[in-house]
Amino acid sequence: MLGVIQGIMNLGAVVMLPIVMTILGIIFRMKIGKSLKAGLMVGIGFSGLQLVITLLMTTVQPAVNYYKGMNSSRFTTVDVGWAAMGAASWAVPFAAPAILCVVGINVILILLKWVKVLNVDIWNFIHFLVPGTLTYALTGNFWIGLAVAVGLSVITLFVAQRIGPTWQEFYGLKGTTCTTFSFITFAYPWSWGINWLIDRIPKVRDIDLDMEKVGKRLGFFGDTAFIGLIVGVFLGVLTRQHWTNVLAMGMGVAAVLVLLPRMVSVMMEGLSIIGDGAHEFMKRRVGKDAELYIGMDVALALGDPTAITVSVILIPVAILYAFLIPNMSYFPVGILTVIVYMVPFCSLASKGNLFRTLVSSAAILFVVEIFTNLFAPEATAMMHATGVAVDGTVTDSFFGYNLANVIISGIHHLFG
Repeated sequence: MLGVIQGIMNLGAVVMLPIVMTILGIIFRMKIGKSLKAGLMVGIGFSGLQLVITLLMTTVQPAVNYYKGMNSSRFTTVDVGWAAMGAASWAVPFAAPAILCVVGINVILILLKWVKVLNVDIWNFIHFLVPGTLTYALTGNFWIGLAVAVGLSVITLFVAQRIGPTWQEFYGLKGTTCTTFSFITFAYPWSWGINWLIDRIPKVRDIDLDMEKVGKRLGFFGDTAFIGLIVGVFLGVLTRQHWTNVLAMGMGVAAVLVLLPRMVSVMMEGLSIIGDGAHEFMKRRVGKDAELYIGMDVALALGDPTAITVSVILIPVAILYAFLIPNMSYFPVGILTVIVYMVPFCSLASKGNLFRTLVSSAAILFVVEIFTNLFAPEATAMMHATGVAVDGTVTDSFFGYNLANVIISGIHHLFG
């Protein structure tokens, strides 16, 4: 059973999304042709989204390589990266039943009218599985690990439902919400809290800087593409790249800022069709006021230019923290590929204010790196429990930005 589920997951979102969306369209009593077209548009949009994100990662890779070269003997803990942690969580005995329970309970809760979120973000179920695996590693109990994974999936539905209206209004993603557990339960509330503090600081609270206002004030120089060019060039110069790399990084970031919103719009063309079908279906079955949110990956919010701009700026900041945090034992290279997924919820809480997004993102990143460093023993224990061979102590930012991991590791650290 686990092999079958893993095989399906290995297809990836680009293949899975069109299949899932087409099936949903048919379930919602839409015509097969219309359902297939909607599924294809969602898949094409997400494929484009992934390609542009890959372009972003490729663009900033010279900077990442530059910082890798700064790694010294003082950093004795290995940053294995989120992909390794996620893959390891599939090796636990309860992985397959956990996925079946997550999907089944979601459907039951919708039928009982307790939630109105259908989580199709299947490839991000690792955000439940990793904390469940950690619990299993620390307790040795199959059932407790399973309960944690499934329980987190239920919590996700209620949190996603709560943020749904705000998510839709700010990003223009009608009929959707985000069900990526780590970011809706950590980055968003923490950033909201930081904004609450900023609102109580005279003069600082009056700083109102967003991409749209920058564009209006600076004309061409405030255009999204030009800002991307400047940010990319700045990163290249900061990391002492050859002038050809500097120009390439500038063009790459500019291209990302222009292309991401367009890829999201293609994806939304299909999602809107499915959303309308879901609304009509729910209206017939439950009542005219009934609605259904489609739970999606946080990647859907990457069309926000504020989030991308701040993400690139934070790359050198993440490295700087490695030298500022006391007793830092790992070099945070792995987190450089995660920043882009954390920042959208900082932008959401800051309502697109560039200044506030930068401040809240930088503050959260600092906390994430502290936790990632502090909970390296728990991360290592988790990897050993899955049978993955690791030498020495390892860690990953999953233990810094996943709230469940932080709580479980914190309890173990204090009382274990």
